[in-house]
This record gives sequence, C-alpha cells and structure tokens, in this order.
Amino acid sequence: MTIRVIIVDDQAMVRAGFAALLAAQSDIDVVGEAPDGKQGVEVSRTTHPDVVLMDVRMPEMDGLAAARALLDPPPGVVHLPKVLMLTTFDADDYVYEALRIGASGFLLKDAPPADLISAVRVVASGEALLAPSVTRRLIAEFAKQRPSPRKDQSLRLNGLTPRETEVLVLIARGLSNQEIAERLVLAEQTVKTHIGRVLNKLDLRDRAQAVIFAYEAGLVTPGGQ
Repeated sequence: MTIRVIIVDDQAMVRAGFAALLAAQSDIDVVGEAPDGKQGVEVSRTTHPDVVLMDVRMPEMDGLAAARALLDPPPGVVHLPKVLMLTTFDADDYVYEALRIGASGFLLKDAPPADLISAVRVVASGEALLAPSVTRRLIAEFAKQRPSPRKDQSLRLNGLTPRETEVLVLIARGLSNQEIAERLVLAEQTVKTHIGRVLNKLDLRDRAQAVIFAYEAGLVTPGGQ
C-alpha cells in the first residue's frame, strides 16, 4: 500500500528536499505541497493524504491552526489525515498544543533523512512518533507549563485497571512497547493489548494523546519517577 503524503512548509527548498527524498521511496507518494497552513488545509481536502508533514511556524495560517482544522474538521468533511509536525526546539509550546488536538507526533526539521522516512511510515501505520529521546525532554518541558492536574481528566483514570494505569505511566515516560514489556515482564503483544484498552477507555486517538492525558491528569509529573 502506498502512503500518500503532502508537505506544508513556507520554505520552498525544504518542501523540494523533503519531496525528493520521500518520492524516491517505493512505498511513498508525494501528492501535494503548500507554502502555508491555509493552502495546506485546502490541498489536504482535495488530495486526501494519509500523512501531512506540517511546519509549525508559517504565514497566513500557522501549523497549529492548520492541524486543528484538519483534525477537527467541519461537518461533512470525513477525511482525517495523520499530522506530523515539523519543528525546532524553540517551538515547544506549539508542539504540545498540536499533540493535544491529535497530531501524531513531531520531528525536528534537521533530523537525518532516514528519520524522516521512518517517521512517515510510523505515523501512517497508526503509531505516534514518541520514541526518540528528544521527545521525552520536550514532553517534560511542555508539562511544566501546566502543573495543575485537571479534575475531569483525573476522574477518567478510575476506569482503568491497575495494570492499565501502570502501562499509561510508562507510555508517558517515553518508553517503547518493548521497553514496557521488559519493565513489566510481559509479552510485547500483551502490552499492545493493554495500550489499546487504555486508548479505548479514555477515548484517546493515539499514543501521543495518551502522553498528554497522563500529564494533565496528574498521573505523572515532569522529572517524576
């Protein structure tokens, strides 16, 4: 199955470079590009991509507003692409908000080419891009800005079993499925089953939203053990 991708970035050279790199992959098809968020939303609505590579800071409409438009569309729009934010360290707060509204993860714009290709495949498969160690540092920084747990979020934790809560904590700390399995002495498939139940019970779209939820509910705190 070919992964359909569009690239939304205000720098023409970035769009061209990413497009050339991705189009060279046999399983990826670049079906469109746009120089700002507003046009990115329009291109997405007409091309129906699987993955949108979305820069954070752009004129006309920034990446955050565009991601919100794509992930919470008006009535009648049924296509919901995966959104992968492209960012730099100085845009941390924007990325946090993007994850809250349903973006599937983020990637530093100066990441190696192999990381970009892998990121597109990971996000297209339905996983969230939260494995790199840099993500753990950024998530902690985001959460520092929101120290007070939200009561409505913490009450929803009551529906989880002790094991599911344990798994959610480890997800929020940036552990991969394999690392969680090793920590809890479980089969990796069992971990996947627990994660699926956590997402279903908490009505969360993916792993990225699970991390944000855990911080906002006060289940984990920045730097907490």
